[in-house]
Amino acid sequence: MKRGTVGYLLCLPYIVHFLVFMAYPLGFSLVLVFHKWDIVSPMKWVGLSNFVRLASDSLFFRALYNTFIFLSIHIPLQVAVALFFAELLNRKLRLIGLFRAAYFVPVVVSGVVVTILWQQLYADTGVLNELLAKLGLGRVPWLTSPSWAMPSIAIMATWKNVGLYIVMFLAGLQGVPRDLYEAAELDGASKLQQFFHITLPMLNPVVVLVLVLSTIGGFSLFIEPYVMTGGGPLNSTLSAVLYIYKQAFYFYRMGYAATLGFAFALIIFVVVALQRRFVEREVYV
Repeated sequence: MKRGTVGYLLCLPYIVHFLVFMAYPLGFSLVLVFHKWDIVSPMKWVGLSNFVRLASDSLFFRALYNTFIFLSIHIPLQVAVALFFAELLNRKLRLIGLFRAAYFVPVVVSGVVVTILWQQLYADTGVLNELLAKLGLGRVPWLTSPSWAMPSIAIMATWKNVGLYIVMFLAGLQGVPRDLYEAAELDGASKLQQFFHITLPMLNPVVVLVLVLSTIGGFSLFIEPYVMTGGGPLNSTLSAVLYIYKQAFYFYRMGYAATLGFAFALIIFVVVALQRRFVEREVYV
């Protein structure tokens, strides 16, 4: 057998996977954008009608608004918490391996399990409200108030995913040359000055990666609002992906759901490009 043939055979599983699970769904979605289809009936060509509908769909803009509210809370909180704990775990502590593993555990736990757990914590008679009541504070309508629901979901999502970003920041911190800190100490720089002038600049590539992954994950928000609130109350937790899901599998508007998917994908691309434009910096050692 020729050497080139062996190479093609080794690549064949990936090529088949790409064609079946990526290229075909993407191409089929692009076809759906210009059609009306309810799965049962034959497709009907509607041209740009789905885009016209999207432009006047108030729920589309509400879902987009909700998603940006989630991102505005989740991303800064995620970066701050992950970097804080990464700094702690980068020190020489007893049982440090155990702590590092413990912070990563929520990442590998099923998202549905975590969501149900936090749903119980957020309940009116849940642990959080019981603690607030014992402290003499009022109970908080975590999931039943339009103003509290999305921030509550953002806090829960941060707890679920922060372990992954702790590992990323920890890897970045361990790659920072120690002689930079030693030179800064000789020059009289405080720990805070070292953090802002050495640690953060050296971690810039990791920060960009965390921002990009958190943004993509935020736009993919689905399990949490689907299980905890169903998009309520008053559509305050209706996320982008949940809205696409409802259009596709509640109302069987497959063409319009595909149009929404392409619109949100374009928005994600723009947001990520802007993040990289304003956050990414060259690092010189």
